[in-house]
Amino acid sequence: MPERTQPMTAIEIRQAVDADRQEILNCLAEAFAPYRRQYTAGAFANTVLDNDTLRARMQTMHVLVAVSDGEIIGTIAGAESESGAGHLRGMAILASYRGTGVSAQLLAAIEGRLRMRGCTRVTLNTTAPLLAAMKFYEKHGYSRSGRVSDFFGMPLIEYVKRIG
Repeated sequence: MPERTQPMTAIEIRQAVDADRQEILNCLAEAFAPYRRQYTAGAFANTVLDNDTLRARMQTMHVLVAVSDGEIIGTIAGAESESGAGHLRGMAILASYRGTGVSAQLLAAIEGRLRMRGCTRVTLNTTAPLLAAMKFYEKHGYSRSGRVSDFFGMPLIEYVKRIG
């Protein structure tokens, strides 16, 4: 993936608002487009979302965005359960910003939010085509839990991390 060659302005990580929906959808679509052929149709649709599914996610999860020069360049969502566990979904970074540290900033921000909400453990799921994502999560303290489930006909690999 291409890395950003121009200097970046400061990155703002903030809670997503309704007006951000189209840019979030664009970010998800761009980030996952290279993997479309490796996903089943259902898995891809559940990953890149549409206006309605994103609206629902924004009502049930903390959706954060990374903003640079007024443009949404990344997103991540997380929610806590009553059992004290958090769960992450939908991390995506525009290709031109990969390798800039934005992913790590988003991950730290959502983990911090979940920790403040009482979570002591965070899970996330990923698919086999996303090797770079798996390496990223492992670098940031996540490990495979051993659980693999079905994701619209694809194996879904669970990762877990203690955060508190």
